[in-house]
Amino acid sequence: MTDFTKKVYKATLSIPLGQVRTYKWVARKCNKPKAFRAVGQVLKRNPYPLIIPCHRVIKSSGRIGGYSAGGPAAKKKLIELERQIAKFVIY
Repeated sequence: MTDFTKKVYKATLSIPLGQVRTYKWVARKCNKPKAFRAVGQVLKRNPYPLIIPCHRVIKSSGRIGGYSAGGPAAKKKLIELERQIAKFVIY
């Protein structure tokens, strides 16, 4: 695993339950602000999609984007489910 991959996973793990961030946001967190496409490629190969919540990363336009663990419809459902769960979680 490359250092960049580790940074992408760490940034993705920091996204709170029920919230989303953009590929560009993740790239900035990795100190590579123009590497948003590379972020997408890393997350596309995420071997642990429910542990490392790549479904919480969306396009800057607000569109869902791809999701290798079930497609965009599954990604959208996971985001909505987490938003509902987050209402009951006390931090």
